[in-house]
Amino acid sequence: MALVSPVLGLLLVGTADFARAFYFNQEVIAAARAGAQYGSQSVTTATDTSAISAAALANGVNVPGLSASSSVCTCESPVPTGETACGTGYCNGANSTATYVSVTTTATFKTLVHYPGVPQTSTMTGSAIMQVVNEGTNG
Repeated sequence: MALVSPVLGLLLVGTADFARAFYFNQEVIAAARAGAQYGSQSVTTATDTSAISAAALANGVNVPGLSASSSVCTCESPVPTGETACGTGYCNGANSTATYVSVTTTATFKTLVHYPGVPQTSTMTGSAIMQVVNEGTNG
């Protein structure tokens, strides 16, 4: 029992750290998705970067040190003044005039214990891209 207990304890702590890292990563991704969902409601909300960040941060309240940033791009041609053109992968066929909002969230995860050969901290990043609802159509 004295020989097996330390190994089982280390295995338990290692499993708990892995589970925490997985949960942490899922929360960072979900926060990005929540920000993108807020921004995709309309062209007005897509450009409200502070509200998009607030929506992402509100979703990731369990993630310490979470930060969020967002950007908007359009497929319109020519690109309106002050807007950014989307990549060619987004702008084809029915999406030739679409607008997209992109949200990226980041946070630093720290393990409970320092494991040899494994970094104690790592940066987790989540990103989500959603098409903005076209206010001129129904559906």
